[in-house]
Amino acid sequence: MATADDVRKIALSLPGALEKLSWGLPTFRVDKGKLFASLDDEDKVLGVKCPREDREELIAAEPEKFFIRVGHDDQWPWLRVRLAALEDEEELRAILLDSWRQAAPKKLLAAHPGLSVPEER
Repeated sequence: MATADDVRKIALSLPGALEKLSWGLPTFRVDKGKLFASLDDEDKVLGVKCPREDREELIAAEPEKFFIRVGHDDQWPWLRVRLAALEDEEELRAILLDSWRQAAPKKLLAAHPGLSVPEER
């Protein structure tokens, strides 16, 4: 089971990432404060960036893992992840890395090509 400590360790290992308390909760940001992840007040749920058009498919495929907070996340490109439902640390890393990529500026992504999205063939 992934923990808040795992989230913190992985998120802060990403280039330019920093942790900042917002709304009384730990958030993880990159490039002038662009939010890419947050933990809930019980450290059981991770919020990450996710294009709205991808959320329904993820939630339908794994509702025990992914969800949105209705009335809160509806209009934002945001997805919630139950940490206890993650398979392992690698899955957590993949989710955080994907969210970081969406928030990171192109210049930072270019400086770290190993973290870029692999090109489709």
